[in-house]
Amino acid sequence: MPYPKGFLESRAIIKPGVYTVIPPEGRVINSIPGFEGCQLTIIASPKHGASFVQYVGTVTPGGKTTALFVDDADVESFLFVMDGEGELDVSVGDQSEKLKAGGYSFAPPENGIEFENTSSSPVRILLYKQRYVPLNDLKPWIVFSNINEVPENIYDEMENVFLRDLLPNDLAFDMNMHTLKFNPDACHSFVETHVQEHGAYMLGGQGMYLLGEDWLQVKKEDFIWFGPFTQQGAYTTGREPFWYIYSKDMNRDAEI
Repeated sequence: MPYPKGFLESRAIIKPGVYTVIPPEGRVINSIPGFEGCQLTIIASPKHGASFVQYVGTVTPGGKTTALFVDDADVESFLFVMDGEGELDVSVGDQSEKLKAGGYSFAPPENGIEFENTSSSPVRILLYKQRYVPLNDLKPWIVFSNINEVPENIYDEMENVFLRDLLPNDLAFDMNMHTLKFNPDACHSFVETHVQEHGAYMLGGQGMYLLGEDWLQVKKEDFIWFGPFTQQGAYTTGREPFWYIYSKDMNRDAEI
């Protein structure tokens, strides 16, 4: 990487326990056991307050897992193919599928994800893992799909904001993954303050995002994490839709 043309500077903001904004500039590739031919960066972890771990990166042709992601009977995991011309052969338990851009898989506890890029082009992925919170004898199940096959629903009765639920809305699941899309001139219907935390990766466009008491400009490729009860809301500022994929803990009571 060449010398900078000006001052060393960054748009990254880290407020442990409250929120983080991590732009693509300044990310470093982490050396993570269990992966080969994968350039991955850890963008969320308990070290800054998240209850989960999230990664972003590229799987080059021939890149693959060399160990199960995740090999822990109490941890669930999720893989999303953001973009790229290649495809991944993905296995979860006894199920396998080829995933292209927009494809995703969910591995419940006692499973895990294995993948290999058997194509001649790279793909970019998100990976996610968190500890599962049991409820009675309910058990979540393996999910394979593509966001392009999931219908978008109008969000909060606003005709220019659209939500996708990527995982089943079932009490067996203690989390979900969603996409939220704001068309130009759209916004949240109110400033949200809730117990759930989110990890949100910007997939397109740009907008202003309220995090705590700070209004911040964010755009495609930025990652945001915000903790429980951090005020949040957004509106689009560009000429194209502003949208992102985000995690949400749900269907469980708060512990005491």
